[in-house]
Amino acid sequence: MNQFITFPKNFWWGAATSGPQSEGTFEKKHLNIMDYWHTVSPEDFFDQVGPETASDFYHHVDEDLEMLKSIGFNSFRTSIQWTRMIKDFETGEVDPQGVAFYKHVIQKCKELDIKLILNLHHFDLPIELMQKYGGWHNKKVVDLFVKFAKACFEEFGHDVAYWTTFNEPMVIIEGGYFYGFHYPKKKGHGTEGIQALYNINLASAKVIQLYHDMHLGGEIGIILNLTPAYPRSQDPKDLEASRFTEAMFNNSFLDPAIKGTFPQLLVDTLKKDGVLWESTEEELDIIRNNHVDYLGVNYYHPKRVKAPEERAYKDWMPDWYFEEWQWPECRMNPYRGWEIYPKAIYDIAKNIQENYGNIKWYISENGMGVENEEKFKDESGMIIDDYRIDFYKEHLAYLKKAIDEGANCFGYHAWTSIDCWSWANAYKNRYGFISLDLKTQERTIKKSGYWFKELSDHNGYTYDLDIEIK
Repeated sequence: MNQFITFPKNFWWGAATSGPQSEGTFEKKHLNIMDYWHTVSPEDFFDQVGPETASDFYHHVDEDLEMLKSIGFNSFRTSIQWTRMIKDFETGEVDPQGVAFYKHVIQKCKELDIKLILNLHHFDLPIELMQKYGGWHNKKVVDLFVKFAKACFEEFGHDVAYWTTFNEPMVIIEGGYFYGFHYPKKKGHGTEGIQALYNINLASAKVIQLYHDMHLGGEIGIILNLTPAYPRSQDPKDLEASRFTEAMFNNSFLDPAIKGTFPQLLVDTLKKDGVLWESTEEELDIIRNNHVDYLGVNYYHPKRVKAPEERAYKDWMPDWYFEEWQWPECRMNPYRGWEIYPKAIYDIAKNIQENYGNIKWYISENGMGVENEEKFKDESGMIIDDYRIDFYKEHLAYLKKAIDEGANCFGYHAWTSIDCWSWANAYKNRYGFISLDLKTQERTIKKSGYWFKELSDHNGYTYDLDIEIK
């Protein structure tokens, strides 16, 4: 089935990365929690590779951005590292060297006519704020984050039109407090995680309020990883598990960001269990009255859930109310262990359209991680990643179907531009349009990068897969 699929005029084409995953730690005055984690437990990281060098964006800004422009990028997201930008966390005093670096990134994007989206937090809390205050479950950290944001807006707010507060805040809660796969590696700390969830929502709303009050003329949003929760069956208990999972893992950030309220099902459940967060009416008013201008959606895989057979944790955890299972018909990415289910992009789009006022939004991450990509090199040394191109084609076809039905989506960003450091996964799985040689730091465009240029240049592509979009 050959069909040319065209996207709306001025559609954003690009990719995302983050400061801690691309810059390296060069000349930073502070460590974030991921930097610190590697210093104390390098064995937790694949091949013990840490963030010290990453893809060295710090020294390759011009080269990298020119390369991205050459493969069709009209937009690009990265993040400002709190630990590079700020010299004194208590006062919000900036580090001039950090300011100069980010100003150079901004200027280079302007020269290349690349829209820059700057994110303020990408899993990179300063370790001092974890050690001194305990991290995001302490509201003192909320206030210090607002000071950091204010410094960023003052330094760059007139030159950058698109901002986001957090990237995947639910992962901070899942990884840091629920399941222990991110530092501080707390597992089973459900109640502490719930307070951190509330505090991050409060921090986002306070920063949105600040940005709007400064009248900088741009827009501010949030980047959420949405994982639709599909029930095993139509049995009421499975449906109940699915509804709770949606409330907990998707709507706990989606609702406050857009509607200013928390999901009632979640609030009622947490109250019943005696683990509801501590809040004040003043704080709830801030959340209620300060909404995002736009939404970024990271989508990789769905959740398949069923009613739990038993309580896996003695102390409170969301797993009291659901259990994940593997759909027998699912397609898997064997390298990452994630289900490939492109239709979920359509379902996400319709949910935003029908239940969230059809707010404007874009796909801020979507991608496929593959291990040992060197085996796919051709004679010239280029990685022939047809599997990645097909992945994008199928997801984009479902996205376009939703747009044709009225979904207010204005762009598509892949993860990622250049192979980047991925936390404990390090460089095990590669996601980029551009491959990175860790030893030489040489960059080489993959086949998917050349395909992406064609996609961007023509604002569309030929859908030639033998898979029906329905």
